[in-house]
Amino acid sequence: MAEGGQTRSPTSHRTPGQILRHGRTYQARKSQRKNRALRNAARKKLGLKKGDPRDAGHRVSLMRGGSNGSSNIKPQSVASNRGHGTSGNGRIKRRAK
Repeated sequence: MAEGGQTRSPTSHRTPGQILRHGRTYQARKSQRKNRALRNAARKKLGLKKGDPRDAGHRVSLMRGGSNGSSNIKPQSVASNRGHGTSGNGRIKRRAK
């Protein structure tokens, strides 16, 4: 059972308390707010609207020092942009050294 007798959300697999804590701690950080603003600006620069099946993909990610320059962003499918380092079958990709 989850903390405090709360049930987990079927979509996020977190309890309501965990979701609130995540919002107050991680999402409110200055660095995270800056990155979110950069991602929103990239969507606007590409002309992507709400409900569009594409995302603004960064060739060099913001976490690795990428920018919002026009040479670094491209429209990308949601599935390929949100892979989070996994291959199509859900296994973690190997990184080249």
